[in-house]
Amino acid sequence: MAVPSGRAEPFDQPRRPPDSWQVEEVGDGNLNLVFILRGALGAAIVKQALPYVRLVGESWPLPLKRSFFEYNALIRQEARDPGAVPEVWHFDEAQAIVVMEFLSPHIILRHGLIQGKRYNGLGERLGEFCARTLFRGSDLSMKPAAKKADMALFAGNVELCDITENLVFSDPYFDAKLNHHTPGLEGPIARIQADLPLKVAVQHLKMGFTAQAETMLHGDLHTGSIMVSDDDIRVIDPEFATYGPIGFDVGMLISNFLMAYMAQPGHETGAGTRAEYQDWLLSVTANVWTAFEAEFTRLWREERTGILYQATLYEDQGHGLASEIARAERLGMIWRDALGFCGVEMHRRILGLAHNADFERISDEATRAGCEARALALGTALIHGRNGLTGIPAVLDLARRISLENHL
Repeated sequence: MAVPSGRAEPFDQPRRPPDSWQVEEVGDGNLNLVFILRGALGAAIVKQALPYVRLVGESWPLPLKRSFFEYNALIRQEARDPGAVPEVWHFDEAQAIVVMEFLSPHIILRHGLIQGKRYNGLGERLGEFCARTLFRGSDLSMKPAAKKADMALFAGNVELCDITENLVFSDPYFDAKLNHHTPGLEGPIARIQADLPLKVAVQHLKMGFTAQAETMLHGDLHTGSIMVSDDDIRVIDPEFATYGPIGFDVGMLISNFLMAYMAQPGHETGAGTRAEYQDWLLSVTANVWTAFEAEFTRLWREERTGILYQATLYEDQGHGLASEIARAERLGMIWRDALGFCGVEMHRRILGLAHNADFERISDEATRAGCEARALALGTALIHGRNGLTGIPAVLDLARRISLENHL
């Protein structure tokens, strides 16, 4: 798949002078500054990297080059799934600034889920995004020289990969300095941190993340990295982009819908008032995987032009059945990886440094702890059971069962 190269075209300045522009800071993320810039001809988003982790402060320095990786990820995602991300209008590497399309009337998906809003086609669109960007960024589609050049480019995103490798895959499983949790979770935390087979499994998953350079990942695909309106869905914030296993983005995304499902009792106005919405969230979760599987299958059959599973070896020899067997086995591997990464993400968003608003906005601590304990239990079950849970219905049944239990 062809990818644009070089710097973005300069952002056309409005006819009125800059002192007539209006600037509003809107960023609520963990790393960067985000502004809405309004002028006579419209509005733009201006995103600027800080030389430290915004969530922690200057005590945790972070290089500005992450904006370079975000820009390069965005233009590749746009090429691989047109219309899936905001249009990039300008990139200034020296000032670590990306200027892009202002999405309106979009809101952050996580906020909509907390409010109980529904979005038509949500799971299907996100599943397609994952399939298209992950397939087309891999050796299944790309020419070897282009894939290796991209791997070399994104290999420089060392510091943000280090955040994932430690805060996601290691810190939740021992008493790390930056961990924090809701009071009342001490029992579930002790069980997780004393679960030796779990610790082994998670480190196997961590090795997969560091060693399986299958495709360009978004790297931080969750419901806070998706903007939605009634008729549009866009993916944002790929500054964690790196090369890794295809199942990583898929698992991270599914986990966030499962956490939203587990958090719903904390947002009820009365007992059971979010039950139907919980069912909808599970349907979205299912649609993410089924749409991913269907689009991956289409791409396998129509766009498998890379060095892996070449048609010259299969279809051109009259061995189309072997191609289908290979596809099914590859999807099985992706599924198992995704379940493992899903479980790890559920653990780290409750026990580690960066938590989810799905739980954090539950004001009653006892209710929050109960919801989080069930999510932790589901995460553990997915990691341990990733080789035996053979389809998305089994995962949804497991989530429903655990949601009715007390895991404190």
